[in-house]
Amino acid sequence: MPATAPRPPANLKGRSSSSKAPQARRSPLVDTNIHSYDRTDPFFAINVLRKLLGSLPSRIGGCQYKLSPEEHKLSLHLLTIVEPFVGLAQSRRTLTRQPTEILDAISFHIDSKRDLLSLALSCQRLYGVIFPRHYEYRVIRAKVSSISVWNHLIVNRSLAQNVRRLEVVDERSTDLVSVPSGILMTETDLESSEDELGMHTKQERFLASALTKMVALRSFFWSCNHSPISIDNIWPTLLKCQSINEVVINDNLVFSPYTLNSDNAPKNTRRSPALLELKAVAMQSTRHVYGSTKTPQLTRISGMLTKCPNLESLNIGYEHRRGQGYQHPPADDFFLCSRWPGLRSLSLTNIRCSSAHGLDAAATFFGAHTNLEVLHLDFSGDGASSGSGPLLSLPPNSLPRLRELYSSKDIATAILASSCDAPRPLELIKGVRLSGPTWDQPFFTALKSYGSTVKRFELAGWNDIDDVGRLVGCLPRLTWLDVGKKDSESLQQPRRSESQAKASPVTVVNTNVAEWATILAPLTELTAFLGLKFFYEVSSLTLANLSSSSPSSLSASELSRVRKNEKVANVFANKCSKLRRLEHWEDGKIIVLLREGSEVKWDVRRVKA
Repeated sequence: MPATAPRPPANLKGRSSSSKAPQARRSPLVDTNIHSYDRTDPFFAINVLRKLLGSLPSRIGGCQYKLSPEEHKLSLHLLTIVEPFVGLAQSRRTLTRQPTEILDAISFHIDSKRDLLSLALSCQRLYGVIFPRHYEYRVIRAKVSSISVWNHLIVNRSLAQNVRRLEVVDERSTDLVSVPSGILMTETDLESSEDELGMHTKQERFLASALTKMVALRSFFWSCNHSPISIDNIWPTLLKCQSINEVVINDNLVFSPYTLNSDNAPKNTRRSPALLELKAVAMQSTRHVYGSTKTPQLTRISGMLTKCPNLESLNIGYEHRRGQGYQHPPADDFFLCSRWPGLRSLSLTNIRCSSAHGLDAAATFFGAHTNLEVLHLDFSGDGASSGSGPLLSLPPNSLPRLRELYSSKDIATAILASSCDAPRPLELIKGVRLSGPTWDQPFFTALKSYGSTVKRFELAGWNDIDDVGRLVGCLPRLTWLDVGKKDSESLQQPRRSESQAKASPVTVVNTNVAEWATILAPLTELTAFLGLKFFYEVSSLTLANLSSSSPSSLSASELSRVRKNEKVANVFANKCSKLRRLEHWEDGKIIVLLREGSEVKWDVRRVKA
């Protein structure tokens, strides 16, 4: 048997022993890449962990019983794989024990700040993830000149993707801004520029660049009216935000006319993708004169909406301009070329049809949009609203799902009189002004077929109490009636300055209680009657004394008002058994009728605006 060579002693410092230790460290026993281990295989993880721990006693010198940084990280990862499958008790792997990246990804899918706050207050771990990165970034409200805000979002892409609502407010606005607390509102190096026009170009460039980083943006609000920056330069960038579902623009420049070859024409957006998730769009002008024109048009708005094929709500409102030469935007081309199959709500304020062809295009538009449920039409300067020209004539089966209608009397008559195979589920009518039996008869004739469906009616005005009586006869199922103001009421009141009106508002109390109660008696389901004031003004102190002490403590005038109010409450309660809500002498408050057996009481309560 051949003899073996003797082993060198352990404390011998030779070349052979010194070269083995580095070789052992260079050749790890296990793979330290944590991504190579399957989370669903705890058996392999426990075997690797046993192998790693079993190799510790055999290591040489100072490396004995010590893990390298990579091996320590691997052992913790292997423990997280094994832990849920070890033991008979239920697993204690809670949300707070997840890695920070997982918690950040979970918070990313929560849009509401209220829900984020509730989650952040659950524990300190989630608080440290949500508040620095999500809560302050969900809603950004800043001016277009806040270059430091836009630069912060450009540099920090991971934070910019957490923005859900962006509001660009006007430079002269006094509203509070909402930006993350770590951002300085001004920064000299960014905002320095030699000329004013160059500064506006710089602001526009930074805003557009920051907008491209908001990949999860849901709502965009633009109210930058006092700036040379136009929405035309921001809209092409906004088309890249495929997650956006709401756009609100308050700017006079969107109503300005343009031609395809002009300098103020919008940039080419043919190659831009369509906003398939965009459901609601509102285009409004402002009361300020800046950017307005005497010949407004809807051409620019129509071009912007061509990239929004799935609209469900559209609101276009033009602020009325007083003065010679000012016109309302014509909607002929808008009705002729615009089509949205899923449109459910449409509001057009202060627009006009310039000719009979415009009314024909409007009728074709309404006939094509069969899913419309809410319709608000404020035509001006055309025959459809004045009755002096061609009327709106709808094709058969137009607006079969209409539930709410806000329009003039002639528009409402044309819609209600149009034929439809199934009765329309019309519940609310607003904006109609009654002017006498001669002019109201066509409207009442068309309204009678909807007497069983209309529950709420809000008049814009009336001329005589008999007009309201004829309306009540057509709609016996009304639950809410607002008669508005009488046409001759403003002529009887003396003209006063705005400061006098605010200091001492005139409250006209209607004393014809019995006649109005008789008019409303056929409405057995009526719960609210607004527009007229029947109750005398009583101070809050008087009401408090009336409920806490005897009436004898009140003065003679106060007691007289209280008695008159009690009489009014009893008259209405006897005629209208379900009436509960009446008009009050102050805005934001109502009179509530309370029935306790045979006794009727009245109370003043505040309602939300």
